[in-house]
Amino acid sequence: MERSAFETVAGTDLTAVTADEMRDVDRVAVETVGLPLLSMMENAGRDLAAVVDSRREGAVVVLAGAGGNGGGGLGCARHLANRGVPVTVVLDRPAADLSGATATQHDALEATDVPVREAPSDPPLQDALAVDALVGYGLTEALRGTAAELASVCDDAETVVSLDVPTGVNATTGDAPGPAVDADATLTLALPKTGLGPNAGDLLLGDIAIPAAAYSDLGIPYRDPFREEYVVSIRRG
Repeated sequence: MERSAFETVAGTDLTAVTADEMRDVDRVAVETVGLPLLSMMENAGRDLAAVVDSRREGAVVVLAGAGGNGGGGLGCARHLANRGVPVTVVLDRPAADLSGATATQHDALEATDVPVREAPSDPPLQDALAVDALVGYGLTEALRGTAAELASVCDDAETVVSLDVPTGVNATTGDAPGPAVDADATLTLALPKTGLGPNAGDLLLGDIAIPAAAYSDLGIPYRDPFREEYVVSIRRG
């Protein structure tokens, strides 16, 4: 971890965590605190939708993977559809291959009229805002296959908003060992990641309702930045 590595624009110091430390936070939140993964994913989708809606000028295309990041992207698509925003989802695999909370988010999205495509269909990114919800902090090696192809075509979009970290970037080190998304903005979740760098664009932090006790249990210094809103702008300290 890096103490006081980031701060909110209001001056609240924020600890940056590595991928392993964030994995531990998620584990404690679920196993000790009892916060369901689906609940955190839903909060991420809500926060992401608010960021996207404030930055879009036209249609939105959500590029979603199979993990927690993808589930947040699918939740975002549903929230946007509920607001009447034109949105399309492109999955990096068949929907039948989704599981757990991500599959639940996909099932809920089916109650809307949002079109869901499966790559390698060409994403309609021209003149659109692309939501990068392909791979989150779990990346450990270079992107391959469909996820790598979708990350590469993000350059075709008018604007790119990444969830948690830009796809293809190691959340701990900031290295990009292969194709990676160059985001205009990144909504990172709960706490900033140590690997967030210039390719993350404007930095925002989203509240997914993890209580302070989860950080305390792991010895992670924490000051609550979400006293008045679910999303706050942050910067390097």
